[in-house]
Amino acid sequence: MSLKAEQAEATRAALIGAARPLFAERGYANVGTEEIVRAARVTRGALYHHFAGKDELFLAVFEVVERELTERIALQAAERSGGDPLELLRAGASAFLDSTLEPEAQRIVLLDAPAVLGWDVWREVGERYGLGLVIATLEAAMDAGAIARRPVRPLAHILLGALDEAAMLVARADDDGTTRREVGETVEALLDGLRA
Repeated sequence: MSLKAEQAEATRAALIGAARPLFAERGYANVGTEEIVRAARVTRGALYHHFAGKDELFLAVFEVVERELTERIALQAAERSGGDPLELLRAGASAFLDSTLEPEAQRIVLLDAPAVLGWDVWREVGERYGLGLVIATLEAAMDAGAIARRPVRPLAHILLGALDEAAMLVARADDDGTTRREVGETVEALLDGLRA
């Protein structure tokens, strides 16, 4: 990689790194581009060289958060499951629901991304990361005989949709964790219904 390409990548990373905590703390609508470029220690021109506008920068931040979240959920689920495929599904769903209690995941992934980027883009990014994980986990569970064999892609879409709605419910709840507990119990019952 040339020095110029390295500098461009460093500037892009600085913008994403500066915008991420601002978007997480105050939300997309309450963060201005001037504040982002100040925090990144770059010029406004640098922002517009790398991103068409604040919404494109937000998309880049969302992609990073979604990728990291998916990687962390996969790791946590693998650690908790003990190799049992159905337990892997359960642990992954539980880790995902737990993540919805984190301010960054709540604000960027669940509240602002659908509103700022539109449902289609939000869903496309979610599918790019989460859908692959759900498909692989379902296939492993079917191969192990832990759940009944079904067409995996429709089942993965249905489960991902249910988990997204569950996450939205938890993220929007203003209670002492009751909603998270109830949603978790409901998701577990749903997953139990997949047993072979």
